[in-house]
Amino acid sequence: MNFLKLGFLANPELGLLILRAWLGLTMMINHGLPKLTHFAETAKEFPDPLHVGANVSLGLAVFAEVVCSALLVIGFFTRPAALMLGTTMGVAFFVVHKGSLALGPGSGELAFMYLAGYLTLLFAGAGRFSFDGDD
Repeated sequence: MNFLKLGFLANPELGLLILRAWLGLTMMINHGLPKLTHFAETAKEFPDPLHVGANVSLGLAVFAEVVCSALLVIGFFTRPAALMLGTTMGVAFFVVHKGSLALGPGSGELAFMYLAGYLTLLFAGAGRFSFDGDD
């Protein structure tokens, strides 16, 4: 018996909901809210990969990691939110971490993994269990 053919386990709509909630909540709680609540301290050491100033770079990251993550969780404007988050993670991986997947300090592995999830949601959409209601 193929266990993947059993009821809810074969539901891609549920899979998209889990992916949105998992990525969105983890990004918001572990990365976005700490940057927001400690903005002034974080700005002193925050990289400026786009050469727009550390405060602007941090503000863009906070917008993506808090606002866009919240939109992702509820499935509202999912594709634009995933695009903004994917762009943020692309900059983090390719520019800040220089495309490094090596383990240890300076690794961009986490940004790379988030990027994969956001690209998946960008192409797949939010799914039926969302405000976007992708069919």
